[in-house]
Amino acid sequence: MTRRKDDDMEKMNGKSEPLLLPEKESDVSEEASWMVYLSTFIAVCGSFEFGTCVGYSAPTQFGIMEELDLSYSQVSNFRSILNVGAVLGAITSGKISDFIGRKGAMRLASVISAIGWLIIYVAKGDVPLDFGRFLTGYGCGTLSYVVPVFIAEISPRNLRGALATLNQLFLVIGLASMFLIGAVVSWRTLALTGVAPCVVLFCGTWFIPESPRWLEMVGRHNDFKIALQKLRGPHANITREAEDIKEYLATLAHLPKTTLWDLIDKKNIRFVIVGVGLMVFQQCVGINGVIFYAQQIFVSAGASPTLGSILYSIEQVVLTALGATLLIDRLGRRPLLLASAVGMLIGCLLIGNSFLLKAHGLALDLIPALAVSGVLVYIGSFSIGMGAIPWVIMSEIFPINLKGTAGGLVTVVNWLSSWFVSFTFNFLMLWSLHGAFYVYGGVCVLAIIFIAKLVPETKGRTLEEIQAMMM
Repeated sequence: MTRRKDDDMEKMNGKSEPLLLPEKESDVSEEASWMVYLSTFIAVCGSFEFGTCVGYSAPTQFGIMEELDLSYSQVSNFRSILNVGAVLGAITSGKISDFIGRKGAMRLASVISAIGWLIIYVAKGDVPLDFGRFLTGYGCGTLSYVVPVFIAEISPRNLRGALATLNQLFLVIGLASMFLIGAVVSWRTLALTGVAPCVVLFCGTWFIPESPRWLEMVGRHNDFKIALQKLRGPHANITREAEDIKEYLATLAHLPKTTLWDLIDKKNIRFVIVGVGLMVFQQCVGINGVIFYAQQIFVSAGASPTLGSILYSIEQVVLTALGATLLIDRLGRRPLLLASAVGMLIGCLLIGNSFLLKAHGLALDLIPALAVSGVLVYIGSFSIGMGAIPWVIMSEIFPINLKGTAGGLVTVVNWLSSWFVSFTFNFLMLWSLHGAFYVYGGVCVLAIIFIAKLVPETKGRTLEEIQAMMM
């Protein structure tokens, strides 16, 4: 009996194993990998744009209040309406990217975001200001889904993890750039700088191939081969990879069109639990609260807010670049996620203990060092794992027929969790300074258990192999 027949018998018995490609085969030719890198660079301009949107309000709020005579309440609305737009963008991102393609979704998001920035630039009151912010939020919500999905679908398996983490790296670079540029220019000029990545993203997508998997999914078979050959190089043998993708998509084509109800089907529920769970834990460990209120934490603990902010900004960029990007395809997703969650737990305990000591007037000389080191350990640990890897795994685990629906749901959950943490952080701090971080430490413990029990290792596997393994 042939190997193919053996595989068919295994599938009939419900014991099929993922088809692993021979270790010696190369997914991408050495001389042609530049197209994968170029395509990734263009895509992560969307991640940079995401970071600029998130980081814009902090360095500009006082300038906006003074020039437009806005109240604290109006500025608070301006900051939070980004989340409203992002949730709506996330809800529609999956369907849009399935309908007009991954590149089409990125182009649309870049245009909407650019319009939003220009409206902010010319705004004379709070209404146009909020509307512009809402549009940039919508663009963020769309980009936060489509960028990691596009990168995962174009990357060879040996590069996929490292390239996918560039999404998080460029996000934190965009965030940091707003703080640096915002220190020397007005809020209107800073809004114009947000247009730049939109222009690069929109123009750049005309020079890179579309996702081959999406092209094959919508029946553009010739374009599928052309795109895959461009990504793998003119001399690369794409026959094996193309056949695997076609065979997998052909199987999915016989399945009915997916709806939200299909996500709770027993054959799909593990995908959804892993994707949603990682996004909930990514936010509910308290990262947005720590970043947005880092200066307040430093001041409350008696440490220098300026020094602390500079240190954690540098640390976040460096560790995301050198940590997750270089290690993810060497050590794997699970080890980095577990190390990240443990490190964040230690950081929460250090910060919580600093506030507990301060409340009881003990070891006052040690409190600033404990607070600063706790924040640095916490943010550093987040950067090497929980920051980037949930997005990587989200882009890997969902079958392509579920990606639009499930990916949109997961992205919405991420933004809603982000809003929830930002909204409740001040209330927790008012309730108990040390108690707030012990609560987040408890969430870190739950995250460790969740990762250890449910999250699969996806290193070194094709997308089709990952999904077959989980099913």
